Amino acid sequence: MKPIAFAIFLAAVAAGAAADGFRVDLIHRDSPRSPLYDPSSTAFDRVRAAAERSALRPSRVARAGLAASGDTSIEAQVLPDLTEYLIEVELGTPKFKVVAIVDTGSDLIWANCKPCTQCYEQTPLLFDPKDSSTYRDLACDSRPCKELPVSGCSSNSKCQYQYIYGDGSQVVGNLASETFTFTTTGSNTIAIPSMTFGCSHQSGGIFSKRTGGLVGLGPGQLSLVSQLGSSIDGKFSYCLVPLSQTSATSKLVFGDGSGASGSDVLTTPLTIQDSFYYLTLNGISVGDTNISATSPTTSGSPNIIIDSGTTLNILSPEMAYELGKAVKDIVNLPVANDPELSTYAACFHVKGSRDYKFPDITYNFEGAPLKLGPLNTFLEVAQDVVCLAASSSVDLQIFGNVAQQNLHVEFDLVANELSFAQADCTDF
Repeated sequence: MKPIAFAIFLAAVAAGAAADGFRVDLIHRDSPRSPLYDPSSTAFDRVRAAAERSALRPSRVARAGLAASGDTSIEAQVLPDLTEYLIEVELGTPKFKVVAIVDTGSDLIWANCKPCTQCYEQTPLLFDPKDSSTYRDLACDSRPCKELPVSGCSSNSKCQYQYIYGDGSQVVGNLASETFTFTTTGSNTIAIPSMTFGCSHQSGGIFSKRTGGLVGLGPGQLSLVSQLGSSIDGKFSYCLVPLSQTSATSKLVFGDGSGASGSDVLTTPLTIQDSFYYLTLNGISVGDTNISATSPTTSGSPNIIIDSGTTLNILSPEMAYELGKAVKDIVNLPVANDPELSTYAACFHVKGSRDYKFPDITYNFEGAPLKLGPLNTFLEVAQDVVCLAASSSVDLQIFGNVAQQNLHVEFDLVANELSFAQADCTDF
């Protein structure tokens, strides 16, 4: 067990955390609890905006992945403000609340800090490290500093970082350690000391002015999951409530407290590649039609990212076309071909129709045929128009968050496995 993980484990026990882990709220950006919530937006406005973000995400993920293959013009894998979920965390002593983007495709945890004269305009107050008795800058020769993709050293030997994102956004600051406090289910708190995070003194790009940082859940050494390490047995999971359930909150679980269990659990290999979590999708089944994964996303190898920060399922053009065709062959409704619906693989007019049914769709992951009902595969995108919650990209494939609604999704980074189990996430 690494020393830092051991210290965190002891702190968690001292704070009264259950030995089997802890859970926190995962706030959807369109929830009334979110600072990004716009009460003037209709449900259709929110779906359209989410689809637009989904369309942008594959190319930016692909560009970000170049960093891992040696392209130093892009230094970080995170995609600022294109994610769908937020988390509340309190920094320091005394505690200071920060609402941050949460992203399974990111590693570094960071928050905007005073002084921040070259930062994007932020509505909430900035964290001031001088006000915290538990804040410590990390030295240039520290282990966390060596984990940064790009680092520098100040005149007083403080570790400095620069993250440049695929869209030109960037954060610059000092790498530090601080106490992080989370409010857990039941309004208890857990204080975790000596968490490594970035105290950003410069930031700019497409970040929302209503958020003040980012919490990475990726596999890299600086992510929250990796820092918790052995104290959570290398496991984390989440349960996403349906988008229509705006009064309910999704949950993010660290450790084995609510591990996927039961006869319906499906387990599939999990591969870490370019700082993302990959699964192997061998094909998709709709009715009597079986669609095989074909070039450039061949079956039998990791070929699709699982991502809570993307709304739609993103498939190769070939698979998206075949899936749309198979659904159209089954669904007895008029096809909607409006140009503004071109994002989706298939759309239908439902006005005046009675007792219409949409088929189950099975995503055949390696060793795990995941059967999804209409809640996970179709979206009402406009008045009397329902679309398949799938789109296409030549860059890569993504298994998005609509498909993951009402599923308990557990990542086991020790066994390199991912598990799915049916769940009522509104009562999780």
